[in-house]
Amino acid sequence: MSAANGLILAKMTCDTVATRKPEINPKMKWEYEDGVVLEGFFQLYKQTADKQYLDYVKYNLDLFIDGTGNIPKYSLSEFNIDHINNGKVLLDLYEETKDERYKKAVDLLRSQLDQHPRTSEGSFWHKYIYPYQVWLDGLYMGSVFYAKYAYFFGEIEDLDDVLQQFVLCEKNLRDQESGLLYHAWDEKKVQPWCDKDTGLSPNFWGRSMGWFVMALVDVIEYFPQNHPGRETLIQIYNRAISALLAVQDEKTGLWYQVLDQGEKLGNYLESSASSMIVYAIQKGRRLGYLHTDGQYDRTQFVYSKLVESFITITKENLVNVNKICYVGGLGGVDQRDGSFAYYISEPIVANDHKGVGPFILASVEMARVGIDSEAQTIQLM
Repeated sequence: MSAANGLILAKMTCDTVATRKPEINPKMKWEYEDGVVLEGFFQLYKQTADKQYLDYVKYNLDLFIDGTGNIPKYSLSEFNIDHINNGKVLLDLYEETKDERYKKAVDLLRSQLDQHPRTSEGSFWHKYIYPYQVWLDGLYMGSVFYAKYAYFFGEIEDLDDVLQQFVLCEKNLRDQESGLLYHAWDEKKVQPWCDKDTGLSPNFWGRSMGWFVMALVDVIEYFPQNHPGRETLIQIYNRAISALLAVQDEKTGLWYQVLDQGEKLGNYLESSASSMIVYAIQKGRRLGYLHTDGQYDRTQFVYSKLVESFITITKENLVNVNKICYVGGLGGVDQRDGSFAYYISEPIVANDHKGVGPFILASVEMARVGIDSEAQTIQLM
């Protein structure tokens, strides 16, 4: 599966989304997963200069941004870190158009972070309704926007706080033996799903690690070369990628729903996590973050297996992204316990945005890196 094929599949997948969903969220809800897909569209636009992909982003965000730059479907007072994610694409749109409505909208989202509740050490809570809880997902949802905003508007001092989010997350959620990070941590150690001694959830969920490494590889880009935190983030990124390489499926190089229990009955190779990790590895290679030992590279092979395992194309040339875990969480009204049985019980669906967006991003990265990066190779498997 060549770099050129990555670009073709990115285009086909974006065209499929635009055909099936001219309006990306027919329910008109402000949802983070739409932002992941729109980020894929924007990155494809940057790669190809094809304005139809920018137009799709603008049309869909304009459905949510009113004439004064407010976001009527967004509620700051919910203090939901997920609701920050779409701000990254709004920043892209502001940079492209200089429309002040988008600046006002990103300022509104940025103001949430000034008031968002935190743990005693300074980590953002995942949501107000999940007090004192840090979830890996939240690093992608909030911290990438935080860093991008600081970079765009010269508020470089805020990068220290962004750095702290990752340092504290690794400190509190990383398993010393495997190097993997647990899905979540409860500072108060009171949630039914957590270990009462450590506060940690019981398993390593594929997509949560995917969110984490995507967050890392995206955030590093906004740290100046001379910022001392940049190298710290690169080290955290490399530790996380090394742990993920150790739990790849032997035959395909892909990743399981529950990362370290591939042999267990009911576990399965999951497409959103696999796409996210391929994206994070490829972008890290391209930008020189990934430490290497001069080993041969199998990223192209893993991407080909990603396509072979999860992608089907209809007779109308529409792309289906299959085997996506529909949702994964902890606690809440359903009292999700984070057990192995819980993670494999969640519905497996096709074309959910949490899988489609990462597949587009991974495909664009495959096109960007090319095959000529012999000096920056890793051993995948």
